[in-house]
Amino acid sequence: MKNTISCYFSVPLSRFLLACLLACSASAIFAEQAVQNPMVRPGISLDGKWDIIVDPYENGFYNYRYQESTTGYFRNAKPATPEDLIEYDFARSPKLNIPGDWNTQDDKLFWYEGTIWYHRDIELSVDSQYKYVLYFGAVNYKAIAYVNGKKVGTHEGGFTPFQFDISGLIKDGTNSIVIKVDNRRERDQVPTVNTDWWNYGGVTRSVRILTLLKNHIDDYQVRLADNKNNEIAGYVHVVHDGDDTAQQVSLRIPALNINKKLQVGKDGVARFSTAAKPSLWSPEHPNLYAVELEYGEDKFHDDIGFRNIEVRGEDILLNGKSIFFKGISIHEESPLHPGRAWSDEDAEQLLSWAKDLGCNFVRLAHYPHNEAMLRAADRMGLMVWSEIPVYWTVLFDNATVYDKAELQLREMIARDKNRASVMLWSVANETPKSTERLEFLTKLIKTARSLDNSRLITAALDTQSDDHGAKVIDDPLASQVDVIGINTYCGWYAGKPDTCASLKWISRYHK
Repeated sequence: MKNTISCYFSVPLSRFLLACLLACSASAIFAEQAVQNPMVRPGISLDGKWDIIVDPYENGFYNYRYQESTTGYFRNAKPATPEDLIEYDFARSPKLNIPGDWNTQDDKLFWYEGTIWYHRDIELSVDSQYKYVLYFGAVNYKAIAYVNGKKVGTHEGGFTPFQFDISGLIKDGTNSIVIKVDNRRERDQVPTVNTDWWNYGGVTRSVRILTLLKNHIDDYQVRLADNKNNEIAGYVHVVHDGDDTAQQVSLRIPALNINKKLQVGKDGVARFSTAAKPSLWSPEHPNLYAVELEYGEDKFHDDIGFRNIEVRGEDILLNGKSIFFKGISIHEESPLHPGRAWSDEDAEQLLSWAKDLGCNFVRLAHYPHNEAMLRAADRMGLMVWSEIPVYWTVLFDNATVYDKAELQLREMIARDKNRASVMLWSVANETPKSTERLEFLTKLIKTARSLDNSRLITAALDTQSDDHGAKVIDDPLASQVDVIGINTYCGWYAGKPDTCASLKWISRYHK
């Protein structure tokens, strides 16, 4: 039995996330962890129409006549003379919207699984005082990014943000950006080949070029300390140009009369703890506070709520009081247009419907949803179960697959650790019992706790055992989680709806 969850603050040892061990060369460049709160940072939106080339044979990697000058679609080459043979032309290609999936933007692509190349030119005036970062909210499933014909990096995983430093590749004037997107399902992916949701392909969330100061804040966490209702603690991580460790970070929460100067250590981290008495966040009172951060000329704010979530035996306590979670599962499907949800409007509509149903809780199934959903849940007072797509029959005996799952877990937690609405990190859904699976998921659970021990850990178990008509919770994974999630389908796959209220459960875990 897990008792009250203790809280502490950890900072990644490296500012780079674990690299997915993809089937590519050892020289591959992997994505950086995305900055916190990217939409309030200065930058240039790349949302809108992009040129595309559909490439099921991946011929875009090759050109049989010319070598270094024109090889590959990623170079966006132009013929120097009328006789030059360049067998592609982005300028005369079809267009697709970013953000958006390709399945619902073009009937011919509805069933398509494979590679599509995206291209866009952007005019820039480069200023050496800035670090230029190419930021993606999400790309499903594999992405390779190129700037001015040069590869900037790769990313695998369809539902989490990532970024690349492109400072050394851009120039004054016209810059070419090309993204290779591949949504083919493969056995060694997370999720694997078989799921029960639509495999949308494309750049499904916003893309931006962030113009970050050389000295800037890239990560932070601000929350209640150690389940104390009268203390706020956390850290701020900064990036600085050179060995500048003397500067301070300013932390202000005006509504709580907090105004502190935090010393930045040699590790780039400013840690803090301060007395405060915030009005705690709850579904009835979703209180949020403007948290202002400043490091040199880098200034921005975030809206953050403060609350405690813990377990005590078979009870879940929010801010020290027992709470019953009542809600629904939601897929990332737009209620306003066909295809993937991604906008503030999508989030407001979906969560408004949940509120109309009387929900205080939503499960964002079965993958991390867009950031607009989490921020809307913060504002609207809906508790959230957030999950990575370790779904059904992933290869639990494959170390590379584990790395892919852990990367998605790290990216989910990194993005959403400041969202008060997130109560549960889920590491899996309906996975078949085996020794390898238990080791795989237990390792993910330990990683989740090391990254953020202020939430509860869960997984959805597929309970099948019966004992004289009672459902038996006998999955050994239940010993590892804080809250046991159960998927049962009374009135759907078995029985009738009027029998559901009489279901009996047997559990030895007292959770």
